[in-house]
Amino acid sequence: MPPRPASRIPTVSPVNPKRSSSRPDAEVVLTRATGADWPGIWPIWHEIVTAGETIAYDPAADSETSKRSWFSGSDEVWVARAGGATDVLGTYELGPNRPGAGSHVATATYLVSSGARGRGVGRAMVRHCLDRAAGAGYRGIQFNAVVATNVYAVALYEDLGFSVTGRIPGGFRHPEHGFVDLLIMYCDLIGYRDL
Repeated sequence: MPPRPASRIPTVSPVNPKRSSSRPDAEVVLTRATGADWPGIWPIWHEIVTAGETIAYDPAADSETSKRSWFSGSDEVWVARAGGATDVLGTYELGPNRPGAGSHVATATYLVSSGARGRGVGRAMVRHCLDRAAGAGYRGIQFNAVVATNVYAVALYEDLGFSVTGRIPGGFRHPEHGFVDLLIMYCDLIGYRDL
């Protein structure tokens, strides 16, 4: 399958202006990721996973194992860059939440480098993901494990139409806060393309 053209998405106001950089990006460019993008994805993956604050992947996994995990579990993997730049600012994966009778609902995971946070990269990726999922015919997107202390992500998701549909008390072992809740969040995509 030939690579898809880049999607250009204007950067929007960040969720938390206090964390915003003094010079926001003019645009975020999203392209379909390939294995050749892994050297730019790995430092972001490693930083976020080893911090252990927002995502439940194995922090001891090496680069090759992490790459297989990131690329094999999804239908689509995307990378975000600032317009005209080569550095990867973030990445996301999109695919069915469950196989078979549950495959009409998508799920996604987002990773944004610490240096790009507060610059609209996460917002651009989630919006792009919503468009991709709706275009692929998914009826909704479900996040199975949003760490409740990840308040910036929760606020972003809610701002973009997600709601909390469930809570797993103490479902995540946070390195600083101990056992914290995991949120199940959902965004209905029925009629999304008509908005």
